[in-house]
Amino acid sequence: MSTPPSAIPSPSAAHRHYSRGLLLLLATIAGVSVANIYYNQPLLGALRLSFPDGAAWIGVVPTATQLGYAAGMLLLAPLGDRFDRRKLILLQIAGLSVALLVAAAAPALPVLAAASLAIGVLATIAQQAVPFAAEIAPPAERGAAVGTVMSGLLLGILLARTAAGFIAEYLGWRAVFCASVAALLALAVVIMLRLPRSTPTSTLRYPQLLASLWHLAVELRELRYAAATGAAMFAAFSAFWPALTLLLAGAPFHYGPQAAGLFGAVGAAGALAAPYAGKSADKRGPHAVIALGIWLVAISFAIFAVSARSLAGLVIGVIVLDVGVQAAQISNQSRIYALKPEARSRVNTVYMVCYFIGGAIGSSAGVEAWHAGGWLGVSVVGLLFACLAGAIHHFGARRRG
Repeated sequence: MSTPPSAIPSPSAAHRHYSRGLLLLLATIAGVSVANIYYNQPLLGALRLSFPDGAAWIGVVPTATQLGYAAGMLLLAPLGDRFDRRKLILLQIAGLSVALLVAAAAPALPVLAAASLAIGVLATIAQQAVPFAAEIAPPAERGAAVGTVMSGLLLGILLARTAAGFIAEYLGWRAVFCASVAALLALAVVIMLRLPRSTPTSTLRYPQLLASLWHLAVELRELRYAAATGAAMFAAFSAFWPALTLLLAGAPFHYGPQAAGLFGAVGAAGALAAPYAGKSADKRGPHAVIALGIWLVAISFAIFAVSARSLAGLVIGVIVLDVGVQAAQISNQSRIYALKPEARSRVNTVYMVCYFIGGAIGSSAGVEAWHAGGWLGVSVVGLLFACLAGAIHHFGARRRG
């Protein structure tokens, strides 16, 4: 059996582990794990055919996954301050693999929904990878490091739809979850060989660790504004993707899950903006970059509103949407990781729980808007979420001023 890489005992030693290779491994961990909460989004049409009796409730699958992710961040992500992150990542990979196999074998919609909830809880592996990057990076490069790992996370979010669409088109939707298990097990081998251990920064017991989340939220006003802004932005993002699958399945397109998944590859262009957003946040401060990201998201939904029958318009809108969301997310995380270095996992937990609650609300609102007002209704809902993010960010800037 190989000997695990050495632990990271102190901030100065942590910086000595800083390398491009380690950042890319953390980015891969983030992307491969977070992809699991998005595989089901381009599969909604196929799931309707498999579970016709529950067709009206099919939207519960992505919503359960998002809520599970929020619960996992609340209950599991804070453990990164208390235990070795490497060990936590490997344990979660084992549990996630089991949940994925249950989803692949689900005989009925309630079983799939329950498995989706568990998948969401255990896919929070990504929320160990991002604070790990902030820990090992020198302060002057923290934004760029977070940006690199977040680019992997966003690629996972977007390419998950592409991969799921292709696999479902040719092998069926159940094969999507089996393929994910294979990818996770391969990743686990690399982690055991290459990822260093981390040293805990807290000695709090688990109940105290969870209780401290509330105290951090009360203490850190900047964290509250960042979390609220991020939640509204991710609500806009999450309202779009499930509704896009429904739009492409109907007239005039009549496309299957493969085409819906291809839009994930288009949106992956947004991931290319991540390192640049991080560097801009390092040099110019995060607030201007966040404002720009909010504007881009608002513009994207204006484009969507007039593109219900235009693939070109949808493609342009997806690129603008993903660049905007990524720029705001990187800058938000760059500023919160500087607030309390000894509690980065818990600060990240407060932020990301709010973020994915926003995503769950957005997913549900997007599907409901589709049923109530079609594609225009979805576009209006997304624009309203972007405006809410802008109002929160503006109010926070005035309070700081």
